[in-house]
Amino acid sequence: MGSVRKNTKSSGSSSDREAGVARFVLSVRNRDYPASLELRKVYRLLKDEQASRHGQVRVIDESGEDYLYPQEYFVPITLPQAAERAVLKAI
Repeated sequence: MGSVRKNTKSSGSSSDREAGVARFVLSVRNRDYPASLELRKVYRLLKDEQASRHGQVRVIDESGEDYLYPQEYFVPITLPQAAERAVLKAI
């Protein structure tokens, strides 16, 4: 998988939403991770500044765990509040 380091603490707080920080991403590529990432699926993004400096993002993937993936595999998206609640409830 694309794991470098597991992050056990989610930082997806309401302050992130107010600050305009994306909390979700849409997968647009999965060439090296077809079992872990579904194309065109919404994934929850976890804040990881160190990963960002290395061109990676930390998302909760199909395994239910958070892993690092190349940043270019995703597009940041903003969900309407009702959709965000529904996605977070499903997690």
